[in-house]
Amino acid sequence: MTRPSASFDDSGLFRVLFDMAPDAMIVVDRLGTIMLTNPQADRLFGYPTHALHGRPIEDLLPATLREVHVAHRTQYMDNPRVRPMGAGYELTGVRADGTVFPVEIGLSPAQVGGKPLFAASIRDISETQRARQALARARYDTRVADISRRILLAATHDAAMTEIPALIAETLSVPTVAVLLVDPHGGGLRIAAAVGVDDPMRILLTGLRGSQAGDPPPRDDLDGGLVTRTPLGANAATRPALDAVLALLPDREAPAGYLAVVIPQTETFDRDRQHFLQSVANVLSASIQRGRSEEQLAHAQRLDALGQLTGGIAHDFNNLLTIVSGNLQLLEWDLEADSSARETIASASRAVERGSTLTRKLLSFSRRQRLNPQQVRTELLLADLSEMLARTLGERIRVVADCPLGLPAVFADPGELEAALVNLALNARDAMPRGGKISINARLHEQTMDGGDLLPGPYVVFTVVDSGVGMLPDVLSRAVEPFFTTKTGGKGSGLGLSMVYGFVKQSSGKLSIHSEPGSGTRVELYLPSVEYRAAVAPAADIVEGDETVLVVEDEDEVRRVAAFFLRRLGYTVIEAGTAKAARTAFDDHPEIDVVFTDVVLGGTVTGLDLVNEFQRERPGLKVLMTSGYEYGAPEDDRRRMGELELLRKPYRREQLATSLRHVIDGG
Repeated sequence: MTRPSASFDDSGLFRVLFDMAPDAMIVVDRLGTIMLTNPQADRLFGYPTHALHGRPIEDLLPATLREVHVAHRTQYMDNPRVRPMGAGYELTGVRADGTVFPVEIGLSPAQVGGKPLFAASIRDISETQRARQALARARYDTRVADISRRILLAATHDAAMTEIPALIAETLSVPTVAVLLVDPHGGGLRIAAAVGVDDPMRILLTGLRGSQAGDPPPRDDLDGGLVTRTPLGANAATRPALDAVLALLPDREAPAGYLAVVIPQTETFDRDRQHFLQSVANVLSASIQRGRSEEQLAHAQRLDALGQLTGGIAHDFNNLLTIVSGNLQLLEWDLEADSSARETIASASRAVERGSTLTRKLLSFSRRQRLNPQQVRTELLLADLSEMLARTLGERIRVVADCPLGLPAVFADPGELEAALVNLALNARDAMPRGGKISINARLHEQTMDGGDLLPGPYVVFTVVDSGVGMLPDVLSRAVEPFFTTKTGGKGSGLGLSMVYGFVKQSSGKLSIHSEPGSGTRVELYLPSVEYRAAVAPAADIVEGDETVLVVEDEDEVRRVAAFFLRRLGYTVIEAGTAKAARTAFDDHPEIDVVFTDVVLGGTVTGLDLVNEFQRERPGLKVLMTSGYEYGAPEDDRRRMGELELLRKPYRREQLATSLRHVIDGG
């Protein structure tokens, strides 16, 4: 290699090269004092020429990083074996006007006149970083779209959820990701899906709690408060200190849970990663809500189908009971003097009553039971009920009732409401074979918006809580289905909760059941509330009469029994087995005073259609309806029945006489 001539000025050449270097060049001494800068460094950091000379190098860093940089610089410069650090070390610089920007640094030691100096080449990488961020964001967006597609195509959100942690872990290059859902029963967090979670990590993640159950205490709020970073703790034997980055899974009323990413406390989690995590959390939350809505719809449809089936069975069975009961009463009339026959008839009649009670429960579930809603004083109901239950449930069961003073009255059928609460108390007792506590309380709930099951307005909520064995999820999902029971043979029909469900829904309320194995069961009944006003007792009814009655009934045996009853009571009876026959009879007999008709007539014309037509022709015509349903046909409800009185099958002659007289006399 040819050396330059001695006349060549090396120092001048080096100075020219130093000043012309494309990168910013800064030379500092062992104490970090800036000794020399080139024009590019002055321009990059926004200082006049030579203004940086004599200043500490930390002046070019944000205030939050200066103390840490002093420690790192000192450790590097004091190392006797210090070597060039090379390019690629990224830092954050700050200009004279306070602007923060990313830089890449290369650092090399030098000895000048026996004095250690350190030369740094600095490059602004704002554009490079922006390009990197754009690529990362595009990759994140692509992954979010992929996750959304997978969730959409999955059979259930649970199936899709199992894939998500691994996809997030791959995208963010982290080992541990978990979906944490708030347990609606225990109140803590449970892991629904995860990757990289062993038993110690499971304990750390499910142990996250805050002021509210399942709400982890944030250390740093990120991404507008939707993402939090909180200390997770460490296993001293195997792990460094860890943080959990938690993206909120939003839900209608309270968070459904969190999407958790576990990282070392020393690792940064930039805003792009936060935004990606929250975007996935939003998609997952929407899937969870959709899945829950689909489950609720399927459950409601299943119960509605069961309701239609049980209602139809109850209707046909009531017709049969009416025939049996009617013929027993005819025998009772004919054999009044025969005491042995009366006892036999009474036994058979009691069996009919038990059958009628069974169909009433079925109709209650199918929401076709005829209710008599009234104002019920909540505090008096609970006081009487708690006293009665304390005596009947046994010494091993402690009953505690609580009702705030001044709670509004509830608008419901008092007998059915009491039966519903008793049913719940009996179920609670059966769930505590070794004894325990049953809490029954009431509170006011104001529904401010349409909640699907509840219309806006005030409701009284009755809550029955036990400390029993609880229910498994599959049992809980079928708890209100008729004839479903976990009790052994002879100890339950499976109609208790189904009857409660039907009564509450028919009363324009809502039934809510929460249960967990080993943690007891909580049942809530939402019923409309009203301001209490004292009721007026009705006047007594007259039993017999001599009017002309048109009896319309498609079941021949039922019609025969009804006609016989009415004739024995003094009425003139005209019979019709179809709507067409009733139309003819009505035209031929203008002397008809009252029409007694079944709602379901076996054809396209119902009893309601028939009487509406008759009343248009003869305003003021008296009508008494009857049906094996509590309301009438499935397509009929209380609104269509209007002011018409309905006599439920099976009926006794006394009930028929009273109802008919009540209609004729305008009661």
